[in-house]
Amino acid sequence: MVDRNRRDLILQSACELFSERGYHATTIRNIADQCGLLSGSLYTHIRSKEDLLYEIADRVADRFLSRLDVVMKTPGSSTDRFRQALAAHILVVSEDIHAARVLWHEWQALSPDRRSLIDAKHDAYEQMWGQILQEGVARGEFHAEHLRYARTVTLSVANWLYQWFNPEGTLTAEEVADRLATVLLRGLHKGDSTDQTSQYF
Repeated sequence: MVDRNRRDLILQSACELFSERGYHATTIRNIADQCGLLSGSLYTHIRSKEDLLYEIADRVADRFLSRLDVVMKTPGSSTDRFRQALAAHILVVSEDIHAARVLWHEWQALSPDRRSLIDAKHDAYEQMWGQILQEGVARGEFHAEHLRYARTVTLSVANWLYQWFNPEGTLTAEEVADRLATVLLRGLHKGDSTDQTSQYF
Protein backbone atom coordinates (compact mmCIF):
# COMPACT_ATOMS: atom_id res chain seq x y z
CA MET A 1 0.00 0.00 0.00
CA VAL A 2 1.35 3.42 -0.99
CA ASP A 3 1.94 5.92 1.84
CA ARG A 4 0.32 9.04 0.36
CA ASN A 5 2.04 11.40 2.81
CA ARG A 6 5.44 9.96 1.92
CA ARG A 7 4.65 10.05 -1.79
CA ASP A 8 3.57 13.69 -1.55
CA LEU A 9 6.84 14.49 0.23
CA ILE A 10 8.77 12.76 -2.56
CA LEU A 11 6.83 14.67 -5.22
CA GLN A 12 7.42 18.00 -3.50
CA SER A 13 11.13 17.27 -3.06
CA ALA A 14 11.46 16.21 -6.69
CA CYS A 15 9.55 19.29 -7.81
CA GLU A 16 11.89 21.63 -5.94
CA LEU A 17 14.98 19.87 -7.27
CA PHE A 18 13.72 19.74 -10.87
CA SER A 19 12.91 23.45 -10.60
CA GLU A 20 16.25 24.46 -9.11
CA ARG A 21 18.64 22.05 -10.87
CA GLY A 22 16.71 20.85 -13.89
CA TYR A 23 15.30 17.39 -14.51
CA HIS A 24 18.36 15.89 -16.16
CA ALA A 25 20.75 17.22 -13.50
CA THR A 26 18.68 15.76 -10.66
CA THR A 27 19.39 12.17 -9.64
CA ILE A 28 17.28 9.67 -7.74
CA ARG A 29 19.86 9.92 -4.97
CA ASN A 30 19.36 13.71 -4.81
CA ILE A 31 15.63 13.18 -4.35
CA ALA A 32 16.12 10.45 -1.77
CA ASP A 33 18.59 12.58 0.21
CA GLN A 34 16.17 15.49 0.29
CA CYS A 35 13.45 13.17 1.61
CA GLY A 36 15.74 11.51 4.14
CA LEU A 37 15.48 8.14 2.41
CA LEU A 38 17.89 5.64 0.91
CA SER A 39 17.84 5.53 -2.89
CA GLY A 40 16.58 1.96 -2.85
CA SER A 41 13.77 2.85 -0.48
CA LEU A 42 12.53 5.51 -2.90
CA TYR A 43 11.49 2.81 -5.36
CA THR A 44 9.00 1.51 -2.81
CA HIS A 45 6.99 4.64 -3.59
CA ILE A 46 7.81 5.37 -7.26
CA ARG A 47 8.65 3.47 -10.41
CA SER A 48 10.94 6.00 -12.09
CA LYS A 49 12.18 9.59 -12.05
CA GLU A 50 10.10 10.27 -15.16
CA ASP A 51 6.96 9.19 -13.29
CA LEU A 52 7.63 12.01 -10.84
CA LEU A 53 8.11 14.57 -13.60
CA TYR A 54 4.91 13.49 -15.33
CA GLU A 55 2.84 13.58 -12.15
CA ILE A 56 4.14 17.04 -11.23
CA ALA A 57 3.44 18.44 -14.70
CA ASP A 58 0.06 16.72 -14.95
CA ARG A 59 -1.11 17.95 -11.56
CA VAL A 60 -0.27 21.58 -12.18
CA ALA A 61 -1.68 21.47 -15.73
CA ASP A 62 -4.94 20.17 -14.24
CA ARG A 63 -4.95 23.00 -11.70
CA PHE A 64 -4.66 25.58 -14.48
CA LEU A 65 -7.50 23.93 -16.40
CA SER A 66 -9.83 23.48 -13.43
CA ARG A 67 -9.40 27.08 -12.22
CA LEU A 68 -10.03 28.45 -15.71
CA ASP A 69 -13.04 26.17 -16.15
CA VAL A 70 -14.64 27.78 -13.09
CA VAL A 71 -14.07 31.21 -14.63
CA MET A 72 -15.56 30.11 -17.95
CA LYS A 73 -18.75 29.02 -16.18
CA THR A 74 -19.11 32.27 -14.23
CA PRO A 75 -21.52 34.82 -15.76
CA GLY A 76 -20.17 38.27 -16.54
CA SER A 77 -18.67 40.51 -19.19
CA SER A 78 -15.65 39.44 -21.23
CA THR A 79 -13.62 42.10 -19.43
CA ASP A 80 -14.55 40.60 -16.07
CA ARG A 81 -13.80 37.11 -17.36
CA PHE A 82 -10.38 38.22 -18.63
CA ARG A 83 -9.54 39.66 -15.22
CA GLN A 84 -10.77 36.56 -13.41
CA ALA A 85 -8.91 34.23 -15.78
CA LEU A 86 -5.66 36.13 -15.34
CA ALA A 87 -6.11 36.15 -11.57
CA ALA A 88 -6.77 32.39 -11.58
CA HIS A 89 -3.64 31.78 -13.66
CA ILE A 90 -1.43 33.93 -11.45
CA LEU A 91 -2.77 32.32 -8.28
CA VAL A 92 -1.86 28.85 -9.58
CA VAL A 93 1.67 30.08 -10.30
CA SER A 94 2.05 31.85 -6.95
CA GLU A 95 0.76 28.86 -4.98
CA ASP A 96 3.55 26.62 -6.28
CA ILE A 97 6.20 28.49 -8.22
CA HIS A 98 8.42 25.39 -8.41
CA ALA A 99 5.68 23.33 -10.05
CA ALA A 100 4.93 26.08 -12.56
CA ARG A 101 8.60 26.30 -13.51
CA VAL A 102 8.78 22.51 -13.96
CA LEU A 103 5.68 22.51 -16.16
CA TRP A 104 7.06 25.16 -18.51
CA HIS A 105 10.73 24.23 -18.56
CA GLU A 106 11.10 20.52 -17.84
CA TRP A 107 8.04 18.83 -19.36
CA GLN A 108 9.83 18.34 -22.69
CA ALA A 109 12.10 15.82 -20.94
CA LEU A 110 9.12 13.46 -20.85
CA SER A 111 8.79 10.54 -23.25
CA PRO A 112 6.90 11.39 -26.47
CA ASP A 113 3.67 9.72 -25.33
CA ARG A 114 3.57 11.55 -22.03
CA ARG A 115 4.72 14.80 -23.59
CA SER A 116 1.79 14.63 -25.99
CA LEU A 117 -0.63 14.28 -23.05
CA ILE A 118 0.72 17.43 -21.39
CA ASP A 119 0.81 19.21 -24.74
CA ALA A 120 -2.88 18.42 -25.24
CA LYS A 121 -3.65 20.11 -21.92
CA HIS A 122 -1.58 23.13 -22.96
CA ASP A 123 -3.61 23.33 -26.17
CA ALA A 124 -6.94 23.01 -24.34
CA TYR A 125 -5.94 25.78 -21.96
CA GLU A 126 -4.92 28.13 -24.75
CA GLN A 127 -8.16 27.40 -26.58
CA MET A 128 -10.14 28.45 -23.51
CA TRP A 129 -8.22 31.72 -23.41
CA GLY A 130 -8.89 32.15 -27.12
CA GLN A 131 -12.59 31.73 -26.42
CA ILE A 132 -12.50 34.53 -23.83
CA LEU A 133 -10.94 36.89 -26.36
CA GLN A 134 -13.22 35.86 -29.22
CA GLU A 135 -16.31 36.35 -27.06
CA GLY A 136 -15.00 39.78 -26.14
CA VAL A 137 -14.84 40.68 -29.83
CA ALA A 138 -18.32 39.29 -30.46
CA ARG A 139 -19.69 41.40 -27.61
CA GLY A 140 -17.98 44.51 -28.90
CA GLU A 141 -15.67 44.82 -25.90
CA PHE A 142 -12.33 43.93 -27.54
CA HIS A 143 -10.57 44.78 -30.79
CA ALA A 144 -10.69 42.04 -33.41
CA GLU A 145 -7.07 42.42 -34.51
CA HIS A 146 -4.26 40.09 -33.50
CA LEU A 147 -6.19 37.92 -31.03
CA ARG A 148 -3.67 35.10 -31.20
CA TYR A 149 -0.89 37.56 -30.45
CA ALA A 150 -2.91 39.02 -27.57
CA ARG A 151 -3.37 35.54 -26.09
CA THR A 152 0.33 34.76 -26.44
CA VAL A 153 1.39 38.03 -24.83
CA THR A 154 -1.09 37.62 -21.96
CA LEU A 155 0.02 34.08 -21.13
CA SER A 156 3.71 34.91 -21.58
CA VAL A 157 3.42 37.77 -19.09
CA ALA A 158 1.52 35.59 -16.62
CA ASN A 159 3.83 32.59 -17.04
CA TRP A 160 6.94 34.68 -16.41
CA LEU A 161 5.63 35.61 -12.96
CA TYR A 162 7.69 32.89 -11.29
CA GLN A 163 10.87 34.78 -12.25
CA TRP A 164 10.09 37.93 -10.34
CA PHE A 165 7.08 37.53 -8.05
CA ASN A 166 7.96 37.60 -4.35
CA PRO A 167 5.26 36.07 -2.12
CA GLU A 168 6.77 38.06 0.77
CA GLY A 169 6.69 41.31 -1.21
CA THR A 170 4.42 44.32 -0.88
CA LEU A 171 1.88 43.14 -3.47
CA THR A 172 -0.25 40.01 -3.20
CA ALA A 173 -0.77 37.72 -6.17
CA GLU A 174 -4.31 39.11 -6.51
CA GLU A 175 -3.01 42.69 -6.62
CA VAL A 176 -0.39 41.79 -9.22
CA ALA A 177 -3.08 40.09 -11.33
CA ASP A 178 -5.33 43.16 -11.11
CA ARG A 179 -2.55 45.52 -12.21
CA LEU A 180 -1.43 43.30 -15.06
CA ALA A 181 -5.03 42.89 -16.24
CA THR A 182 -5.52 46.67 -16.23
CA VAL A 183 -2.44 47.19 -18.40
CA LEU A 184 -3.23 44.35 -20.81
CA LEU A 185 -6.88 45.33 -21.20
CA ARG A 186 -5.84 48.79 -22.40
CA GLY A 187 -4.57 47.11 -25.54
CA LEU A 188 -7.75 45.08 -26.00
CA HIS A 189 -10.54 47.53 -25.22
CA LYS A 190 -12.20 49.38 -28.04
CA GLY A 191 -11.81 53.13 -27.87
CA ASP A 192 -9.41 53.04 -24.92
CA SER A 193 -6.35 54.91 -26.07
CA THR A 194 -5.54 56.72 -22.83
CA ASP A 195 -2.08 55.80 -21.60
CA GLN A 196 -2.25 55.55 -17.82
CA THR A 197 0.18 52.68 -17.47
CA SER A 198 2.54 54.68 -15.27
CA GLN A 199 0.06 54.83 -12.41
CA TYR A 200 0.10 51.03 -12.12
CA PHE A 201 3.86 50.39 -12.19
